[in-house]
Amino acid sequence: MERDNGWHTYYVYILTNKNRTVLYTGVTNNLSLRLFQHSSNMNAKSFTSKYKCHFLIYYEKFTWIQEAIAREKEIKSLRRSLKLELIRNVNPNLDFLNEHFKLYF
Repeated sequence: MERDNGWHTYYVYILTNKNRTVLYTGVTNNLSLRLFQHSSNMNAKSFTSKYKCHFLIYYEKFTWIQEAIAREKEIKSLRRSLKLELIRNVNPNLDFLNEHFKLYF
């Protein structure tokens, strides 16, 4: 579990595929590891494996898991156009942000 100054850190994140046609929203306490798991297709039957959603385009940080889960549900309930508006407010070009959370072995 990632920690930030003695606090727990949780992430709500949005992934997309290479052509940016699919959006997937999730929550985790270790974004680097979770991105690795998604890109490794660890669960071949999962949504992210099926639609090749391996590219991070948006994330938010939280200290409390309850807040992160509530935000994940809120984002999941948005229409696609509102999700894209949310993403473009911080990532106008829908750049892939995976490099910010690279997992090193």
